[in-house]
Amino acid sequence: MPSQPPSDLPNYTRHITTHNSAGHATIHSSTPAQWTNVEQGTFGFSVAYTTNAFPADLNRDADINAYESVMASNSLGLVSPNGTVCRVVDFAPGKEPLMHRTRSLDYGIVLEGEIVMELDSGEKTVLKKGDIAVQRATMHAWRNPSPDKWTRMLFVLQDCQAVSAGGQELAENLGRAADIPSSN
Repeated sequence: MPSQPPSDLPNYTRHITTHNSAGHATIHSSTPAQWTNVEQGTFGFSVAYTTNAFPADLNRDADINAYESVMASNSLGLVSPNGTVCRVVDFAPGKEPLMHRTRSLDYGIVLEGEIVMELDSGEKTVLKKGDIAVQRATMHAWRNPSPDKWTRMLFVLQDCQAVSAGGQELAENLGRAADIPSSN
């Protein structure tokens, strides 16, 4: 039985397409999302899909086989080295944000609610439903400002080349998140 999101937001269904022997598009699978509770249920993570190469190899369902393998191994960090990750994250109301950095180029889209993006410089900005953040390997945190409503975001993370700023190479930094595997 698939796990449910930690929030009161509805679960989603992921639909993967492929090709039949005649080269026509078909549905490979349609499955309810699986969720992982993080930080004592203050976040919920659901990996919609991940690839281990970019560009991805779609021939003979190589990407689907790689996805199934990495998910079975339970070893996926926030970023897939040399690949991509599409992840849905639910944020509990009123919880302390997790300052962190991934070595990746990320697109974060607010699907439900609103979220405050906090940067290590002290800058903060509010993103509302439909807004998009482009995170470029920066140290950041997400804070749900609502006292009682969950926020849901969709993230697409792409591995990137090493990033240097302020005279130093910037590595992944997961902060206090002991229950999130390293991406290395």
